[in-house]
Amino acid sequence: MKRSTKRILTTHAGRLDGPADLAAMTRGVGAMRAADLRAAMPRVRSAMVDVIREQAEAGIDIISDGELGKFGFGSFAYYEQRLSGLSLKTLSEGEANSMSQATGERIEFADFYQATYPSRERPRQRIVCSGPLAHIGQAQLQADIERFKAALAESGCKVEETFMTVLAPGWLEHFFYNQYYPNDETYLFALADAIKPEYKAIVDAGLVLQVDDPALPDTYDMIVPMPKIEDYRKFAEVRVAALNHALAGLPADRIRYHICWGSWHGPHTHDLPLKHVIDLLLKVNAGAYSVEAANPRHEHEWKLWRETKLPAGKILIPGVVSHASNVVEHPELVADRIVQYARLVGRENVIAGTDCGMGGRVHPQIGWAKLRALAEGAALASRELWG
Repeated sequence: MKRSTKRILTTHAGRLDGPADLAAMTRGVGAMRAADLRAAMPRVRSAMVDVIREQAEAGIDIISDGELGKFGFGSFAYYEQRLSGLSLKTLSEGEANSMSQATGERIEFADFYQATYPSRERPRQRIVCSGPLAHIGQAQLQADIERFKAALAESGCKVEETFMTVLAPGWLEHFFYNQYYPNDETYLFALADAIKPEYKAIVDAGLVLQVDDPALPDTYDMIVPMPKIEDYRKFAEVRVAALNHALAGLPADRIRYHICWGSWHGPHTHDLPLKHVIDLLLKVNAGAYSVEAANPRHEHEWKLWRETKLPAGKILIPGVVSHASNVVEHPELVADRIVQYARLVGRENVIAGTDCGMGGRVHPQIGWAKLRALAEGAALASRELWG
């Protein structure tokens, strides 16, 4: 994994906006099936070339495929091609289709959520694990990798490094309700075994693997009533252990681990403070840690790195621009944030990133403007840090 040896390198959290027609398909993924996704892949391929070029033109050093082929990361249409043991179940009255639809924050701010996200037709089915889990999507996975590499070659762009994203077992758990395994731990380790081939294939292809795991801090508010911190830490430790099981045998310096507190625009007053899981974050067998750090609910948490030592050889990827606001950060503010982290953990150990993926979270024009501000701020910070 590249380091910031001569200047601050830039990256982002993975998800970016492609053309409007692909965005519309993502919004309608609930009604799609595997055949529909396969039919969309030629369009994904052509759009990916443009997204790669836009990243390079914005000044981003470490780029992704924009997650353009991942329609509805937790959708049945996507995962029915990749994992056995999944099926659809009709929702009972009052039943949520995912854990994130029933949280302490949504209860406290019910009027806000009703006004901001007015009632619409909810999914009538949910995905359940109804049999033994196994990876069955090797052909789809290899096609994803080859599509990205081919698009990169066609773009003609020279970048520092490339990465692809896959979900952690603890985040997959949010989308697939367990109705087969006898307990949570057995289920999580089964998820880890099933998703491990995706992790390995990306690393074997010479790409950096990013494991997305909003679950580490985010599940806290999805347990109602809110658990005690010590109980939640035990809950989270099992999920970290399952992830490390899936990463076993893979080189840590080809893996980056991303956490955040969710991509929705809301108050986030129920977010678990990073201080309660920062040690668990650093137990993940990764070479770099991508942490939400720019929005008003979490920007102050840079102070934790005064006392928490970044392990030797590791990289910190703080979010220095946020997906949670339409305000485009000034490059000088971005530079200040980068320098703040560099002074604490060492300039060579910092890569400037984003809080979460920009795609689908802010308007595309704003998302790309934020990435340009990220690159401009990194250039300013580099001049201050290297002279």
